[in-house]
Amino acid sequence: MKQEENKAVLVAIGSTHHAEVTQEHLDELAFLAETAGIKTIKKFVQNLAQPDSRTFVGKGKLSEIKAFVLAEKILNVIFDDDLTPSQLRNLEREFNSPSNDESKVRVYDRSLLILDIFLWRAQTAQAKTQVELARNQYLLPRLTRLWTHLERQRGGTGTRGGAGEREIETDRRNIRTQITILKEKLEKIEKQKVTQRKSRGAIVRVALIGYTNVGKSTLMNLLSGSGVLAENKLFATVDATVRKVTFGNIPFLLSDTVGFIRKLPHHLIESFKSTLDEVREADILLHVVDLAHPFHDNQIEVASKTLNEIGAANITTILVLNKVDLFKKQNPTGNLDEMAGYYRQMGYEHVIFISATTNQNINGLKKMIFDEVKKKHLQIFPNFLKDGHEFSPWPTE
Repeated sequence: MKQEENKAVLVAIGSTHHAEVTQEHLDELAFLAETAGIKTIKKFVQNLAQPDSRTFVGKGKLSEIKAFVLAEKILNVIFDDDLTPSQLRNLEREFNSPSNDESKVRVYDRSLLILDIFLWRAQTAQAKTQVELARNQYLLPRLTRLWTHLERQRGGTGTRGGAGEREIETDRRNIRTQITILKEKLEKIEKQKVTQRKSRGAIVRVALIGYTNVGKSTLMNLLSGSGVLAENKLFATVDATVRKVTFGNIPFLLSDTVGFIRKLPHHLIESFKSTLDEVREADILLHVVDLAHPFHDNQIEVASKTLNEIGAANITTILVLNKVDLFKKQNPTGNLDEMAGYYRQMGYEHVIFISATTNQNINGLKKMIFDEVKKKHLQIFPNFLKDGHEFSPWPTE
């Protein structure tokens, strides 16, 4: 792959009143691009009340972006919000000269970038099918000559004018057929998954949830001793991972699920609802938060909104504020007791501060999990203690 194919510029609209938030969104978009193997060269921001209906940004800003892209031979322009089909077509025309068949500037929006990352990260048949379905549903109304046949670009003769348009219509028919096939395949896989979940028997289920890249997989490894992939990349985990764990003398199932993110494509949430059954059917949620992130409250809000969308808002939740060691370095005078009180006022009954990388207060978290699992276990087996069983005490730090 040519070096310029790995370079991109990022584009967002914002306002002077929310400049810091806009910059944080662009930083996250750059991290997404990095996860996809694309290096960000420059970020463009235009202060607009709402996107331009034709090209997302105004004419002057578009000319500035286009001049930079052509001068630096950049082949990826990534927008921080979803583009309408007409915006995508207009932008691809603007960035690609009709006489240039050797290299094409690809126009992405945030959703398409996320979908591509999910496609690369998915490992199981279920996850791959879900992402392919979501991506096809998203691309269907957005097909242009540049995206024809999706996975490859065409050059040379025979791709413009009537022939090109006919090929797009053929691609649309192929995608519709593929969507039907994928839905049928996914339905079969979901039936198998339902059977598998039923076969687990009467056992308490605990699910790790939260914004992407907050340390869920690292915590999963700590609590279960498993070798779940833990990387400093967004969406390192796409497939749900389930492990059996025993605290004291009580077994439970612990699952690590896909991370949430702002502006998550609607089709992706719809397609992943079956994988998110691990969340919806859980008895206890461990909502992991990167306390050191400057916008962690916003990330909590995004995760909570997603839980509402999948019908999991009323499940017993432990708010696990991770990376407390980094937070203390950044805020040496920060009062954790006051923060805990704030989150309890927000409706979180169980709040705990930990560091998954330094093992700080991990035993305290295990004790909190143990206490909640014990309550659920006694609801399933009310005669557990009467039958002579005892709960082994769990040590605190």
